[in-house]
Amino acid sequence: MAASASPTLRTPSLRTSLLSSFSSKLPLPSAFSVNLRPRSVGAPRFVVLVSASLNAKPTVLVAEKLGEAGLDLLKEFANVDCSYNLSPEELCTKISLCDALIVRSGTKVSREVFESSGGRLKVVGRAGVGIDNVDLAAATEHGCLVVNAPTANTVAAAEHGIALLTAMARNVAQADASVKAGKWQRNKYVGVSLVGKTLAVMGFGKVGSEVARRAKGLGMHVIAHDPYAPADRARAIGVELVGFDEAIATADFLSLHMPLTPATSKILNDENFAKMKKGVRIVNVARGGVIDEEALVRALDAGIVAQAALDVFTVEPPPKDSKLIQHENVTVTPHLGASTMEAQEGVAVEIAEAVVGALKGELAATAVNAPMVPAEVLTELKPFVELAEKLGRLAVQLVAGGSGVKTVKVTYASSRAPDDLDTRLLRAMITKGLIEPISSVFVNLVNADFTAKQRGLRITEERVIIDGSPEKPLEYIQVQIANVESKFASAISDSGEIKVEGLVKDGVPHLTKVGSFEVDVSLEGSIILCRQVDQPGMIGKVGSILGEENVNVSFMSVGRIAPRKQAVMAIGVDEQPSKESLKRIGDVPAIEEFVFLKL
Repeated sequence: MAASASPTLRTPSLRTSLLSSFSSKLPLPSAFSVNLRPRSVGAPRFVVLVSASLNAKPTVLVAEKLGEAGLDLLKEFANVDCSYNLSPEELCTKISLCDALIVRSGTKVSREVFESSGGRLKVVGRAGVGIDNVDLAAATEHGCLVVNAPTANTVAAAEHGIALLTAMARNVAQADASVKAGKWQRNKYVGVSLVGKTLAVMGFGKVGSEVARRAKGLGMHVIAHDPYAPADRARAIGVELVGFDEAIATADFLSLHMPLTPATSKILNDENFAKMKKGVRIVNVARGGVIDEEALVRALDAGIVAQAALDVFTVEPPPKDSKLIQHENVTVTPHLGASTMEAQEGVAVEIAEAVVGALKGELAATAVNAPMVPAEVLTELKPFVELAEKLGRLAVQLVAGGSGVKTVKVTYASSRAPDDLDTRLLRAMITKGLIEPISSVFVNLVNADFTAKQRGLRITEERVIIDGSPEKPLEYIQVQIANVESKFASAISDSGEIKVEGLVKDGVPHLTKVGSFEVDVSLEGSIILCRQVDQPGMIGKVGSILGEENVNVSFMSVGRIAPRKQAVMAIGVDEQPSKESLKRIGDVPAIEEFVFLKL
C-alpha cells in the first residue's frame, strides 16, 4: 500500500510519538539517525529526515554480476560486497550485515530475506525492469524501498525486436540451419518484404515507440494500440493510434510491447487470433505470458499466423519438447532483449544511481513500492485509500478501447479545512487504479505524479467544503475522465465526462453514482452495470441468470431517472460470470447496454 501524507503535528508529545513510531517501524543501523524538521516557516507539518553519520559507509551486497561502471559508482559511496551464486540460506545469513542489496532476475528476495535482515536492509535494487523475484509486500512491511532500472535497456530491446522482425520475414534462422546441414534450398525460403506492410505496435511505451521509429525507417506503415499513449508523441513519429480490435485485424505484422498484467495475460488467444488477417506475423520481446502459447500453435498450424519470432516465454527456459519451440515457422531466442554490452552497462549505472540515491534519503522515481507510514494515519485513511483506487479502476475500465485517457478530475468532499487533509495519498491511489490495470508500473506515493506525467495523464484536484463532522476525513470522492468515449454510455455525465462517485459506509467503500445515475453498491468482488427500461421483474431476471451459474450476488442497486423510464442497475458479484451468462444478460430485451467491471 502506498504511503500516506505526513500528519499534522500540533504537540510535542505527538512529535515524540511519531519519532518513536518511525524508529520502531524502520529500525536503523547505528550509522543512521532520524529527525523531524519543519517543512517551512510557520508550517505545522514536518518531514522525516534519515541521515548517515560521516564516519560510516553503508554496505551494498551485489548478488549477481553487475557492470563495472555501476560497481565503480557504488564504491564511491559504499562498501561493496560482490558475492555471486549465493544459496537462499547464504543470502539470509549475509543480509543482516547489509544496507542495500542489488540483484538481477536470478536471485529470489523472499520474505525470509527481509526477516533475516533484522531491519537493516534499506533498499533492494533490481538491475532490470521486472521485479517478480522480489516480495514487494514483505519489503514494504519491513520498511525497505525497492527500485528498478526501467529505461537503460530500451534501445537494446527495440533493436532486438527489429532484428527478429527482419530475420523472421526473410527466414534467416531457418535458412542458416539448412545451409549448415548441407542443403541449398533457395526456393523454400522465399521471404516477404517489409516495405508497405502494416505493423501494429501493441504497447506504445519506451520500447514500442523506438520500434515504431525504426519500422518507419524500413518503409512500413505503423499503427499502435495503447490507452495511455500521448497522441502528440504518436503523431510526431508518424504513428496512428487505434483500438485493440482494429490493430489486430488490420496488421500484417504484430510487435508486442505490453506488460504482463491480469488484463493482458494470454490476450493473444484463440478468440483474438480468429480476428487477425490470415498470414499475420508476430514478434514478442515483451512478456511470454501475453500469448496463449497453445493457441499460437493452433493458429500457426491453421495458417492464421504465418510466422512468429519469440524472445520470451511463459516458462523460461521452455520445455525442450515444446511444440511451439520446435515449430518450423517459429524463430526463437533465449530472452536476449537487453543483452548488449551497452545495455548491461547502462542498467548497472541506472540501478547504482537509484540505490545510492535511496541510501542518501532521496525519493527515487523508479521506486516500485511504498515506504512505511504511521499506523494512526493509515487507520484513518485506509477505507478511503481503497475507495480511491477502486474508483480509478472502475473509471478506466469504462473507457472505450480506442480512447486515450489524458485528463482526469478528482473531487474530494470534506468538512475539514484544506490544510488538515493532505490528498497526495488519495491522488496516488487513484493514479494507481487508473494505470496499473494495463501497465507493469507499480504506482505509489513516491512515483505516482512522475508516472502520470510520463504517460501524459493530467490529474487535477478540487476540494468541496461541506457541513459535517471533522472527525470524518471525507464524505465522498468523485473521479471524472474527460474527452473519451465510454463502453457504457450511461457512465457519461450531463457535462460529457465519464463520472463515478463513491463514499465509505461502515468502513466499506461503496459506489454511489455512475454518470448521472444514483446507485449504491459495495465495491467488493466485481460489478455488472446494466442500463435498462425500468419495469417489474428486471432484478429477478438478471439474478436468476447469475444464480443458475452459482455466481453469488453481494449487492444490487437500481438508480432511475423516473418510474418506467431508463434505469441503471449495479450488481456486485463475488465471482466472474462466464461469457455465456453475460451474453444472456445482454440478450434480456429490456437491457439496452451492460458492462462487467473487475475490481
